[in-house]
Amino acid sequence: MAVLIRNEVFSCFVFYGVLLVIKMYIIAIITGQVRLRKKAFANPEDALRHGGLQYHREDPYVERCRRAHVNDMENILPFLFLGAIYSMTGPSLAVARIHFLVFFMARVLHTIAYLFALRAPTRSLAYTVAQIPCISMAVQILIAVAAYA
Repeated sequence: MAVLIRNEVFSCFVFYGVLLVIKMYIIAIITGQVRLRKKAFANPEDALRHGGLQYHREDPYVERCRRAHVNDMENILPFLFLGAIYSMTGPSLAVARIHFLVFFMARVLHTIAYLFALRAPTRSLAYTVAQIPCISMAVQILIAVAAYA
């Protein structure tokens, strides 16, 4: 483990990866708080605890928060895998940092666009920009390991 932490690229990746995981936790907390505020519970037992079965219902803003969280899981989890492997292929720290920072910033913008319903195509552009470093890392990983396939 000490060898990995001394790897500057891997440490840079860990920094952005942990920030992204924290962002995912924040979205989960926001979703829960919005559920409480809107009294829109996904499970009957939660609705009963907070006023009755009439609150076992969907709310558009709760669903928006939930979709933002699901989208994070669909995109951040692959980034965590790709970034970890990419870090071990010996990329330049400056280039790797750009990959990680672009992905991080695009995902933050994507979440803001989702939660605040920003005008299209803000969310779509943020999603697309975040995919560029992921595709780049995937291609570089494949090139690095192609000889072993």
